[in-house]
Amino acid sequence: MSFETLGLAAPLLSALQKAGFAEPTPVQAASIPKALEGHDLMVSAQTGSGKTAAFMLPALNKILANPPKDRGVSVLVLAPTRELAMQVGEAAKSYAAHCRDLRVAVVVGGMPYGAQLKALSRRVDVLVATPGRLMDHIQAKRVKLNTVHTLVLDEADRMLDMGFIEDIESIVARTPSDRQTLLFSATLDGTVGNLASKMMNNPLSIDVSGHREKHANITQALLYADNVDHKMRLLDHLLKDVNLSQAIIFTATKRGADDLAERLVDEGFSAGALHGDMNQRQRTRTLNLLQRGRLRVLVATDVAARGIDVQGISHAINFDLPMQAEDYTHRIGRTGRAGKDGLAFTLANVSERHKVRRIEHFIGQPIPVETIAGLEPTRVARPTFKARKGNGGGGGRRRPAFNNGAPKKFGEGESRDTRPSRPVRAGEGNAAGRSEQDSRKPRHGDRGPKGASSARTTGRPGNFSGKRSGPAGGGRSSNRAAAH
Repeated sequence: MSFETLGLAAPLLSALQKAGFAEPTPVQAASIPKALEGHDLMVSAQTGSGKTAAFMLPALNKILANPPKDRGVSVLVLAPTRELAMQVGEAAKSYAAHCRDLRVAVVVGGMPYGAQLKALSRRVDVLVATPGRLMDHIQAKRVKLNTVHTLVLDEADRMLDMGFIEDIESIVARTPSDRQTLLFSATLDGTVGNLASKMMNNPLSIDVSGHREKHANITQALLYADNVDHKMRLLDHLLKDVNLSQAIIFTATKRGADDLAERLVDEGFSAGALHGDMNQRQRTRTLNLLQRGRLRVLVATDVAARGIDVQGISHAINFDLPMQAEDYTHRIGRTGRAGKDGLAFTLANVSERHKVRRIEHFIGQPIPVETIAGLEPTRVARPTFKARKGNGGGGGRRRPAFNNGAPKKFGEGESRDTRPSRPVRAGEGNAAGRSEQDSRKPRHGDRGPKGASSARTTGRPGNFSGKRSGPAGGGRSSNRAAAH
């Protein structure tokens, strides 16, 4: 199947060709034709599956087919985080590159009002926003939504988790009742289903991938630790892997992200932190450093679990386990992007096996347990995963840890760079030391106080030998991100 067969307008096809998109992904092939027919859609798809194009292309096609007669927003996209909103905005501009005089604006918290006021003072065809900042502009009467013909809720489950239900309902109430609504979410049941029943008109449900089919190109491993010091030694070993290009490490709290990033910098790693207490300038600068390869290690809270697309991330490491099992899939989905293979490690304490059990049953398979020679845990964990009826208990993609029966050595040979370079600041300020749940109300959280991170570059060789043991797990819980 090609994009030409989907019924998209010529300007959009030209933009896709220029961007190098040859054929639609499964979520695009399933969603775009139905959206072009005018149906409301509820779509469950994993991150990195091309869902932005799945909703943006039909929305832009509708504008081209029926140019707006009145000044006003035609397409409104709501996203949970600043990073995701800005990425969607950039994607929209790319897809609309050959559309004459089509304007895209992004309004998110944590960024100066000046540029947003200037953008909103002009005609806006596509508006991408976080709910909190959009409500600010609505209440100040800078934005009217009575001309919206397509409403998109991207990662709806995440927005509900972050407490945006009231803002979303208020925003939706200001849009025309005959609009088309496209809802994208990791899950379509529970609160997401209740929200959809209130705001959608006979929606079609599209599920392009089950949990067991996700992240087939990501090798997962579980490493047990006796305590925090043991975790640090395991982490140090993983980061010395000569095959590591860039890594993202997830912690439970903002304070923990800052502390771990600083500790890694002191140990000679090029590291920086990313969390909800950092202002937009700091967050943008840190992400730019990561995208340019100036940062080798990003330490983040769940604020970064969705919406970050850096193809160079080869390793995703859970230093702390997530609070919600579904966040595990979003975390490890930061590696293995754009069809590349990735590695996902989870560091856990034996006493928290119940949390690993929840994750394993959510993904429908055990996370293979491995040990590092010389860093084995003192306690042996019992298996946590038992295949449910019809579940099969597949093991997913196996780590290539053995070669003719011998453990594979990770990091053999020399690293790419053994010379330390001058320090690079990835962010300044100071974290409040609170968990992500302790942040201010989500609506205003995206204008949160400052955070801190720093960077220094060095590379060091190291060896990793993996040994299999029985599956099991645990780890510190991860508070959900309330700031965006």
